[in-house]
Amino acid sequence: MTWTVEAVDPNGPVGASLLREYYTEIVARYWGRPALRSEVEQVLLEEPSDDLVPPTGLLLAASHDGELGGCGGFRVLSPGVAELTRVFLRPSMRGRGGGVALLTALERAAVGMGLTTARLDTRKDLVEARRLYARNGYVEIPAYNSSPYADHWFEKRLA
Repeated sequence: MTWTVEAVDPNGPVGASLLREYYTEIVARYWGRPALRSEVEQVLLEEPSDDLVPPTGLLLAASHDGELGGCGGFRVLSPGVAELTRVFLRPSMRGRGGGVALLTALERAAVGMGLTTARLDTRKDLVEARRLYARNGYVEIPAYNSSPYADHWFEKRLA
């Protein structure tokens, strides 16, 4: 039972499908009800993922024993700094180590692109994500952006 991670195009079939699943869950959790298709379409327009390709970033898809399980990405925020984003595991795949596998692969890829620091923001309702980041060496920092959907900001020195 192993995780494999590979780069995917955010606009390709795998990347686009995973990003849609990610935003469907994020919107539903934010509103506390099932997400409307129109809401997901709107956020996909407002939060494009086109920059999650080299040299400006990367989107990874994770599979568990051949079954597609989730995604995670980063963008180059500034020289030396990666911003992690779109870290998501399908609910049926949680609790199997996929979050750590994605974080590890994202960090390695960022280091491979010459980045030395990883940052991210997250919301207060995403308690599992905050636990994952804290357990893997991310420390809470002051806000580095003005996202209206962010409540917590984290950072980790890489390599």
